[in-house]
Amino acid sequence: MRKPFIIPFNDNSTPFPPTHYADSEGLLAIGGNLSPQRLIMAYQQGVFPWDKIQQYLLWYSPDPRMVLFPQEFKISRSLKKNIKNSGYYVTADKAFLAVIKNCAVIKRNDQNSTWIRADFIDAYYRLHRLGLAHSIETWSSDQLIGGLYGVNIGRIFCGESMFSQQANASKIALAYLSKTLKQWNFDLIDCQVYTEHLASLGAREIKRADFLAYLHAQPLKRYSWQQKFGTQANYYEEGLL
Repeated sequence: MRKPFIIPFNDNSTPFPPTHYADSEGLLAIGGNLSPQRLIMAYQQGVFPWDKIQQYLLWYSPDPRMVLFPQEFKISRSLKKNIKNSGYYVTADKAFLAVIKNCAVIKRNDQNSTWIRADFIDAYYRLHRLGLAHSIETWSSDQLIGGLYGVNIGRIFCGESMFSQQANASKIALAYLSKTLKQWNFDLIDCQVYTEHLASLGAREIKRADFLAYLHAQPLKRYSWQQKFGTQANYYEEGLL
């Protein structure tokens, strides 16, 4: 079994090794930092940071890869009813820091701790300010009750995490994101690894090679999702959900 590739802490230029060098768990490399340069390089190569061993970052590229094609999002009858009757509304990039901080502290049944530590929050906020990381927020009146965030590489949205403080709040954010990305002709939403929750919403596993084929030659896109996404969009009334 190959040993993970070691990246010096201050190295922002050495590419990651080919993703097929990853081990059976998807671990490809150890070390490096969370600079914008390193993160952009990682996402363009189909790699993402996930947790740390002591001070050392762990970089992954799993095979298979869990993805959600926007047109395949499954909206259940109960979720559609919840969207119609909840009075919730959805925005983009209105509260990025609040979303990622909520993702860091929300209790999850399958996790005892979070990988979204202070350095991760700072790093993705830098990407957000560069126009590359985005958040989708679900609101009830002026209260943030759910959302998700991720990184935009061309026609791919690399989802990182989501949270809910009320039932279905993160599902509503994902529903709006899927329909919006379908309108924008995005190829897929990267969900990274399999979970039953994501599978229930229409996500499925594909080969890493197929995921990389979608990813290759994707340009960076830097723009305001807040302007393009719109505010308080109501896809149910428009017949899109």
